[in-house]
Amino acid sequence: MLSKAIVKYVTSLQVKKYRNQHQAFVVEGAKSVLELLNSDFEIQHLFITQDFLQEHGNRLIKGTRYELVTEQDLTRAGTFSSNNAGLAVARMHQLPDLQFQPSDFTLALDDIRDPGNMGTIIRIADWYGIQTIVCSENCADFYNPKTISATMGSFTRVKAFYLNLGEWLHQLPENVPVYGASLDGENLHRMQLQPTGVVVMGNEANGIRPEVASEVNRLIKIPAFGEAESLNVATATAIIIDNFMRNTGL
Repeated sequence: MLSKAIVKYVTSLQVKKYRNQHQAFVVEGAKSVLELLNSDFEIQHLFITQDFLQEHGNRLIKGTRYELVTEQDLTRAGTFSSNNAGLAVARMHQLPDLQFQPSDFTLALDDIRDPGNMGTIIRIADWYGIQTIVCSENCADFYNPKTISATMGSFTRVKAFYLNLGEWLHQLPENVPVYGASLDGENLHRMQLQPTGVVVMGNEANGIRPEVASEVNRLIKIPAFGEAESLNVATATAIIIDNFMRNTGL
């Protein structure tokens, strides 16, 4: 049974202030815990059920310390309404300075507030082999439990840098293409796109902020064939990135 002190610590990590204070975050569910075990994140605590141990015990690295707990323990400490697998507390990565080369292809997020959207976008980036995301400082937290859950383990392979996005874009070399998703943009189906430069996706309701839009040198849009007013930002990100990747010859 989990102690009251452990439950208090784990539940405190649902709040950004305490995640930053302890430099730690929570990972829940079989898929995400397994991805964590296979990553370079340092694990502070690992709580698993007997069923998880029987099914995935061979995935535990020799010497990994864990504690067997009940499903009730996991739901009491975590955010899931049900969890029959595991929960871990891991140390945050200390990221180096962001490096960007003119030939790189990356995704920039401006004021994406919903952690579910953030996590899904991280998962999309991982699918397309994008390992770096640049986020404005007011984006949803990478280590929010809902973000981590929505990544389905992709948080172990994608790094997110939080900074002043307008200033960062302004400092890029002039020859770097900076694309911005906009309803006023050019139809991307009529463009010959290559995976270089930066693609900026804006806020769920308001799009790209003016101070960031001023650094965009090419607006693009997904053509609509029906009557829907808009697309979810994560869905739009997947469609746009796919159009950049389809000419790579893979």
